[in-house]
Amino acid sequence: MARKQEEGGRSRGTKPIPGDVAAPGTPGTGEDICPDCQGCGRLGERACQTCGGTGKVIAGIAGG
Repeated sequence: MARKQEEGGRSRGTKPIPGDVAAPGTPGTGEDICPDCQGCGRLGERACQTCGGTGKVIAGIAGG
């Protein structure tokens, strides 16, 4: 797997997870709380598929 576990639970790597809008480190993006599990990483008894169980996704940030 191309990801390494980072402090705080967010995986770091070059491949986006399903809920990411871009790969980690892409300019104009930042880490955000998963909209499906609200940051807990689980939906019921299973890991959240949107964030891969981390509770965080890479999202676009607003610019002006």
